[in-house]
Amino acid sequence: MAAQIKTSSSPSLADKKKPTKPRLISSKIAYKGKVFSVVTDTVEEPGGRINTRDVIRHNGSVVMLAVDESKNPRDPEIVFERQYRHAAGLTLIELPAGRVEPHEAPLAAAKRELIEETGYRARRWTLLTKYFASPGFLGEWMQIYLARDIREGAATPEPDENIEVFRLTLSEALALVAANKIHDGKTLIGLMLYDAARRSGRV
Repeated sequence: MAAQIKTSSSPSLADKKKPTKPRLISSKIAYKGKVFSVVTDTVEEPGGRINTRDVIRHNGSVVMLAVDESKNPRDPEIVFERQYRHAAGLTLIELPAGRVEPHEAPLAAAKRELIEETGYRARRWTLLTKYFASPGFLGEWMQIYLARDIREGAATPEPDENIEVFRLTLSEALALVAANKIHDGKTLIGLMLYDAARRSGRV
C-alpha cells in the first residue's frame, strides 16, 4: 500500500487575525506648518503598555507618470523633473508630483499639479496605485496616476520651485534605475508598476 502524504496549507491572508489596534488616549499638535503637522499621540498598546508616538500628518500627494506614446508606442517617452531637494541634499530625477489641497479630489490635484509644474495636459488618466510613503511615522499617502495622450503647454511653478522638465524613453529611465541613478521612491515605484503593466498588457 502506498504511503499517504499529508499536506498542510498555510492560512491565507484573509484567515490571519489582524493585530489589535492600540487605543488613543490623547493627541496634541506639536507643530503646525504649511505642508504638514506633527502630532504627539499617547496610546495604550494591546498589552497595556503606554507609548508616546510623534506622527507627521499630511493631506496626501499625487504623482503623475505622463507618457507620450505617439512617437514609439513600444518605448514611450516619459516626462521627468530634475530638481534640488534640500532634505536629501541632492539633485534628484523625479516624476512630477505635488500635494493635495484640503477638500480637493486627488485626480483634480493630479491634473492641476501636472500643468503647474510641467505645462503638460493629458486626456486619459488611470490610477496605478495608492500607498503610504513611510507609515512608521508619516501619515502621508501617495497616489500615482498614469497620464496619457499628453500635450505641451506653459508651466506655472511655485516661486520656490526651480524645476528642469525633460523627457526620457521608458528604456532610458529603466537603464538609469538599473545603474542606481534614480533615488526617488515614488519614481521607482511608478516606473516599475508601469513597466509591469505594459508587459502584462494591462495598459
